[in-house]
Parts: sequence; structure tokens; C-alpha cells
Amino acid sequence: MAKPKKSRNSAPDPSVAAQLPWRPSAPPLATFLLISFAALLLRALVSVGPYSGQGAAPKFGDYEAQRHWMELTLHLPSSDWYRNTSDNDLAYWGLDYPPLSAYQSRLHAHLINASLPDAVALRSSRGFESQESKLLMRWTVLSSDLMVFFPAALWFVWAYMKDGVGGSGERREGWTWLLAMVLLNPCLVLIDHGHFQYNCISLGLTLGAIAGILSRNELVAAALFSLAINHKQMSMYFAPAFFGHLIGKCLKRKYPIVEIMKLGFVVLGTFALVWWPYLHSYEAAMQVISRLAPFERGIYEDYVANFWCTTSVLIKWKRLYAIKSLKLMSLSATILAFLPSFIQQVKSPSNLGFLYSLLNSSFSFYLFSYQVHEKSILLPLLPASLLALHEPHLHGWFTYYALFSMYPLICRDQLLLQYIAVLGLFVLIYYSPGGNYGKGMKISSGTMAVLSLPLLCSILLHTMYLQIEPPKRYPFLFDALIMFICFSQFIILTLYTNYKQWMLDFHPRHVGSKKDL
Repeated sequence: MAKPKKSRNSAPDPSVAAQLPWRPSAPPLATFLLISFAALLLRALVSVGPYSGQGAAPKFGDYEAQRHWMELTLHLPSSDWYRNTSDNDLAYWGLDYPPLSAYQSRLHAHLINASLPDAVALRSSRGFESQESKLLMRWTVLSSDLMVFFPAALWFVWAYMKDGVGGSGERREGWTWLLAMVLLNPCLVLIDHGHFQYNCISLGLTLGAIAGILSRNELVAAALFSLAINHKQMSMYFAPAFFGHLIGKCLKRKYPIVEIMKLGFVVLGTFALVWWPYLHSYEAAMQVISRLAPFERGIYEDYVANFWCTTSVLIKWKRLYAIKSLKLMSLSATILAFLPSFIQQVKSPSNLGFLYSLLNSSFSFYLFSYQVHEKSILLPLLPASLLALHEPHLHGWFTYYALFSMYPLICRDQLLLQYIAVLGLFVLIYYSPGGNYGKGMKISSGTMAVLSLPLLCSILLHTMYLQIEPPKRYPFLFDALIMFICFSQFIILTLYTNYKQWMLDFHPRHVGSKKDL
């Protein structure tokens, strides 16, 4: 007897469908646009407030630094951007980022010069502040964010979901929450659009490189990460993770030397392209390099929640050791801190391990490297955001303390209202019905009790910092207490994430896709 024909519109057998490999379609455009619009609106609202150094003569702040670099790069030849001249006083916000950052300043200077030339006039524009110039400067950051960071975030989310990085089918529907966690990062929004910087460019290029790794476009990833380093040298925080993961992949392929050479050519070619104006002489290149490593400032400046600053209460590092010794100690400690994570990726490269390695590597630099600023917490916070679906508790905990570690800076910039607003919005989205916060590791009541103590202290310090005058003998007492609390949490988090990365070797089902090797 002939079998009855199956209707085209009949539903597929669930048992068969469950065995089929999952293939994600591109995220719905309308949903992506809605999340992006919300993220853009938040940035615009934060940018209405004050900025670093507003009205604070004679050097003002980071806003003036960025404006001054636009002034210099617009009017001076590239040979004079990094050296002291009559028109370029390096003591007044000398350019101290790599050439790609200088090219970005020049591009923005042309845009501002077209409508408000007084804002970037040579010499006479120092400390220039007007409502129109503020609007134009804010738009340069917004447009940079929209053109670099936003597309990179979408690419990452698509690549993450397509590859099944976490190895769990239940996370496939969480792309909207993950995208919101990445785009609505409160620390990045406050620093770039409140304080005033362009971290969105270097972090966006890094995020694009990470997405390239997940989507098996290693050469594109190498070029993008090289550009990130050439925009801000702090992107080197991620270098051990990229290097270890890519080397590990190459060593597992048929022709490892060829694969390594291809990556090397891309990296060298990208660097040569960016540094071309300075490659004509050793002296010109060294002028740039000397500006990128300000060792004369000491191993730390402000109250930053890393090892050197926190322990300086007991050990007076600057007084006991010369700069040369401190550089060697800092380098050794940083290498020792990221080495386990690096070795794990060379030995067993995987996409999930790579994300952990990015976090562990950047944490190592933040905690132990030389001349770290409080804003550098943005670097380890990026991979923590990317792990939000896999480690939701870690992401929420780290985001809170990263934001808290910058609280004194935010207060100095008079951005307290913006601080409360972005923190509140983050909490609402994090605990939203469609969120993933309840799907992470289970935390025991004892652990919660231990973790609650620093949380309660941090909440108390928020109020004390504003309402209570510290003792005259210890004017920075509350800054130091904030630093101690945040440092203790960062140490716990980095120990945990290093442990989790190495545990991937013993739980291969969590490693993610191996087909990309």
C-alpha cells in the first residue's frame, strides 16, 4: 500500500528537529535598531552633563586634552605631533597615544574646523569652551561609537550565537539581553560620553577582532586588533590572550609555520601602514614610543584599585625603589599573572577559553602593570560583558565594582546624577524578565553572606563620600577605602576566572565548538 503524501505545511517531527544542527538567522533588524536606539539615547542624555575639567583652568581636563590634540594635528605636520616645539608644548597635554589616535584627532579637527574654527585655532584655542564646541565635541564621540563599537557588538553577538560558544542551547534565545549588556555598559557610557574620551574606538576594534576570532576570520581579527593597539596602547592588555589563542590554533593545523607567517605579515603590514610617517628614521619612531610609556609619572598616580596602589599603604613603593626596579617588578608580576591563562590557550585553544583568557589577561595588566589609571578597568570589563550569558553573576558583580571604583572620578566630574541613572538602568535590564541572571552558577548562602559585607560597605561609602568630611590628617581616607573594597573584589574575581578557564580542560562539553581549529 502506498504511503500517504506528507503535506508541505505539516509540522516537522520534533524528535528529528531536535537532532538538526542549530543555524541562527541574523538577529531581527527591528530589535537590533531598538536596542541601539536606546543605547544611543542613553549616551546622548549623559553627554548633556559636565565633562572632565569643565571650567577648571589652567589645564582643564581630558576634554581639553582631546580638543588640544585636534588643534595640534590639524595645524602641525605629523613630524611635530610628538616632539616639543614652540607650537607644541608637551607639558600641556602632549599627545601620548599611538598614531592612529592622532589620525582620528585630525579627522575630527577637520569636521569641527569646518563650522567652528575658533575651537581648534592654533595656540589661541587653549581652554576653549562654548556650548557649540561642546555639542560638536560630543557628536564626535557619539558618531565614533555608532560607527565602530555598535557594529562590532552586533557582529560579536551574531558570531557568539552562531558558534554556540557556551555549549548550551538554552542561551541561543538570549542574544537581545547579551547585546543590551554590551551596548549599555554603564562604565563605558560614563567615561566616553560623560568624562570625555574615545575608548569606544579602541574597544570597538578589539570587539571586532574578538568577533573575527569567533567567526574564524583570524586574519581580519589580527588586522583589527593591530589597529586597536595603534589607537590606544592599553589594548596591549589583551595581547597575551590573542597571541596565545592564535598560536594554539596554528599549532594544531597542518602547516603551523605557514599559518603563523600569514598572521605575522598581517600584523606587520598593519603596523607599517599606521606608522609610515615615522618609519623614515629611528629618531622619529623613538619620539613616538617615548610618549607612549610615561615612566617618569611613577608606578601609579591616583587611587586606582590595583596591587601597587593598594599595597602602598603598607609598602612605600615609590620611596623604596627606583623607577628602573619598579618597571622590572611590574613587568615580572604582570607576566606571572597572565602566564597560566596564556599557557591554557596555547595548549587547548577554544572560543570560550579565549573569552576567559581575554578577561584574565586584561585583569593581570590592570592589577600589576605600570602606571594604571582608574579608567583602565574598562578593558577587563569588556570581556566580562561578553561572558554575560555564560557568567551572569560575575558580570553583574564586576560591573558594579568597576563602576564603584570610578566613583571619586565621577564625583570630581560632577556626574553623580548620570552615575545613579546608568547604574539604575543597568540593574533594571540585568534583572529584566528576559535576562539571564538566574541561569549562572548557584551561589551558596554562606558565600552570599561573605559577598554581602563589601556590598553593604560600598553602599555606605557612596553616601559618606558626599556627606562626611574626612579627617584633615587623612584627606583621601574615603578614596582609599573605596580602593580597598574594589581591589579585594577584583582579586577574588580574577582567581575565579583563572580557575574557570583551566577547568575547561576537564569539562570539554563546555569548551564550545572545535570545528574552527
